[in-house]
Amino acid sequence: MHSPPFRLARTHLLAVSRPALADPGCCTGQQAAPGPAARRRATLADLEPRFHCSLIGTCLGTAELRKLVMRLSATDRNAGDLEIHHEAVTLATRGGAPCKTLNKALDERHALAVRRFGAARDVATLQTMWEQALAGGDIPGAYWALMTHPHATPALRQAAFGEVHMLSHLVGAANRADIRRLVALEAENEALKDKIGRQQQRMRQMSTEHAAGQRELAGQMARLQAMQCAAPAAGDADVASLRSTLRAREENIATQASRITALEQRALSSREEAQALRDTLEAVHAQLASSQAEILALEALLSAPSGHDGAPAPAIAALAGKRIVYVGGRPGSNHALRDWIEAAGGSFLDHDGGVEDRKGLLPAMVAGADIVVFPVDCVDHDSVARVKRECQRHSVAYHPVRSASVASFVELATRLFGMPAGTGQA
Repeated sequence: MHSPPFRLARTHLLAVSRPALADPGCCTGQQAAPGPAARRRATLADLEPRFHCSLIGTCLGTAELRKLVMRLSATDRNAGDLEIHHEAVTLATRGGAPCKTLNKALDERHALAVRRFGAARDVATLQTMWEQALAGGDIPGAYWALMTHPHATPALRQAAFGEVHMLSHLVGAANRADIRRLVALEAENEALKDKIGRQQQRMRQMSTEHAAGQRELAGQMARLQAMQCAAPAAGDADVASLRSTLRAREENIATQASRITALEQRALSSREEAQALRDTLEAVHAQLASSQAEILALEALLSAPSGHDGAPAPAIAALAGKRIVYVGGRPGSNHALRDWIEAAGGSFLDHDGGVEDRKGLLPAMVAGADIVVFPVDCVDHDSVARVKRECQRHSVAYHPVRSASVASFVELATRLFGMPAGTGQA
């Protein structure tokens, strides 16, 4: 299990209209023989062993899997996550009661997805539901429901297996830097929380000491007054001593009050710093969500088959006839967007925001546009203000995108006009 449990080989799938994926027998060295049409859901034991690693790793959480493996085998409690995963796949491959227990856990965890996919009565509907789940990022439950569905063909199972395998690589590569930054920010946030907690505990301790000092001082003053009343002539020395002690106490109280004020200011500063870190963390989460949406849109575009005319890349059919004005951006990505939109039958006009193109050309370009798009990270403020005024004057919709990348525009086009051609319902 320390080496990948599968390798993908390119072949043509006759059963589904998908890009070429792996031959079902590529991992076992055998071609899976077609069986009779199933009228019940497949179990983990019914599926080919080469699918067990992907199903268990994708559809069961690490903590839940560890509890199951500890209950089903004599695995060391200090075993790492990889060893736990390895043991679970081994139990599934052996079959028997442990395999049934793992199957039951998968059914219970993804019962909602199993019921939803149960409405599918043919391969085409099942494939459409899988594509919708894949586009929406709802992978674990949909993957288990598809692989065990009565109408799932070997070709459709192999297609889903390959997509999940490649998706793990793509998402991991795209989000690794963001995840490292999130982990660092969360660790720093926890350190600040601990620091504030220690400061608050110290403040409470100092307040307690202050109150005790005040009580002791009040007691001494009461004793002094009693002594003065009882023997005013004999208590001069004691009075002087008590007055000296009183002055020392008052100085100590003033020092403690000053320290408390300084600690309160430090605590306020720490809370403000923690709030700033939380705001930064929320911004990073929002950026991560935007990046994931762009990745999903780009994956949907790249997974769509090319047109029958030999077009080099799939396109969104609804872009045909659309006149799109793009303000700002970079020459390289603008050129790629132009080729892609024109291949879909649309018209693409770009303006660099006044670097080389005159800003006076913007009103005429906006007047005949269907939509106007500008990347917020690569356009000047004056151009943005002018574009918004012209769009409002001509009743043209304008859409800011996160960056000047092709992925940001693909995500916007997918959200506005639908999925790429070739990825719709069968």
